[in-house]
Amino acid sequence: MVLNVLQGGFLREALENFPGFLFRRRHTQKSTASRVPSDFQHLAYADDTGIFQPEQAFRDWLERPGAWPPMNAPSPHTRLRIQGFLARNPLDAGSSSQSASLLGLALSFERRFMMPRRSRVAKGPMVLLVLLSPILFAFTRALTEAPAGFDDQTNGLISQTQLDLDREIFEGREGIEDGLGPVYNAQACAECHQSPVTGAGSQITELRVGRLIGGVYSDPPGGSLINDRAIDASLQERVAGEDNVRTFRTSLNTLGDGFIEAIADETFTAIRASQPPGQRGTIIRVPILEAPGVVRIGRFGWKNQHASLLSFSADAYLNEMGITSPLEPNENSSNGKSVAEYDTVPDPEEAATADEPFGEDVEIFARFMRATKVPPRDAVEAAKPEAIAGRALFASIGCANCHRPDVTTAPAGTSINGGTFVVPPALGDKIFHPYSDFLLHDVGTGDGIVQNGGRETRNQLRTPPLWGLRTRDRLMHDGLSLTRNDAILRHAGQAAGVTARYRTLPPAQKNQLVAFLNSL
Repeated sequence: MVLNVLQGGFLREALENFPGFLFRRRHTQKSTASRVPSDFQHLAYADDTGIFQPEQAFRDWLERPGAWPPMNAPSPHTRLRIQGFLARNPLDAGSSSQSASLLGLALSFERRFMMPRRSRVAKGPMVLLVLLSPILFAFTRALTEAPAGFDDQTNGLISQTQLDLDREIFEGREGIEDGLGPVYNAQACAECHQSPVTGAGSQITELRVGRLIGGVYSDPPGGSLINDRAIDASLQERVAGEDNVRTFRTSLNTLGDGFIEAIADETFTAIRASQPPGQRGTIIRVPILEAPGVVRIGRFGWKNQHASLLSFSADAYLNEMGITSPLEPNENSSNGKSVAEYDTVPDPEEAATADEPFGEDVEIFARFMRATKVPPRDAVEAAKPEAIAGRALFASIGCANCHRPDVTTAPAGTSINGGTFVVPPALGDKIFHPYSDFLLHDVGTGDGIVQNGGRETRNQLRTPPLWGLRTRDRLMHDGLSLTRNDAILRHAGQAAGVTARYRTLPPAQKNQLVAFLNSL
């Protein structure tokens, strides 16, 4: 692939210009955390951790020549070659395996790309590295974009007919005869995951409480979740006076969760290692319910309390609808009191079958989420100058350190979740744009609840993915921020520096940043 790109004079240009990119004496970021030119630091192609986004860099160069001083616009011939190359071979953003080949090769298609003519460079080693680029690139994966859309269409994992059938189950209402309750929050998955299409998020919140006495946290009797409904008035759960930790949590989007599940654990550790020390996320490893004894890096839920969609589905079926299953066979209590007198359906209420050992509905819920497309950007809004400028600001002030624009999935054929799931071609080798690192952070808004992560994670929350943000009117984990500006200003703790930089922006630039957020 790379040899084809180098035809027609590209190799000559690469040999002439590649050394200047890596060894320029001027316009270079001095921070040891970065190895990319400072010209990129105010754009969304390389944040101050040095994670470079080569494909987006190309695309913006082609679309907006002259936007990166002191760069020349590409020649028509080179423009066509690069566009064709990107169409065939999406580049893996931030990949260490491509750092040598792509940063050098890709950014030297054009003569005088960003190289001061008087720069003194060491050409010998760089010429060798450019010549080795095809070999280095041969060891990298060909990634494709994850399908995006609010269109109720399959991402290719299953047929459209099967997805439509699974959606009916996801939307189906449970009754007492099905095992609903005795305490619960909703009668269907889609009651909380619905806007703008089934599987997305909503304004619906759940209530969590805890007790903090002498600096020591504990759950109240019955656990931190206070269910809002019950099948009998005597079972209604309530907050006690001793419950001095109180918080709401908004319902999360589940569209595209199959791609999140397919992220390799090593990707999360690499993301964390690349973050500035003061902004590094916390990684926790949580049990895989369908593979007893196996743990994996958590990625689902506000506290990263789950790592697999089967585990997540069984947990939600129990805690949100009160329906037990082979993975969650025991009923919840009502503020610590038994509900057995009112529970007329034998547990597990969602029984195992030969074909669905974890329960038919639980497996359908997981399959539905795995087959959904990722939330799309609003192409019209994203193309507006204000949003384009806002995207650059998003990176330059540090938002992208945690709200990562690009993440890749594991290769197709990778065994995950303790061997219970193999990443299929529809989910593997994909790049997608969640604007999250899926790690836990303390940004000053923590809900104070301890779950799988232990006491030190009490005030930490998962970085919420910003994809689909334009569909939400209530923001942050508790839904109490009603404007984008309010939500940004609530960030403190590990995000204090970012918030401080945002405060210094003039109103016009703040509006640009909000325009970008409204395009997601």
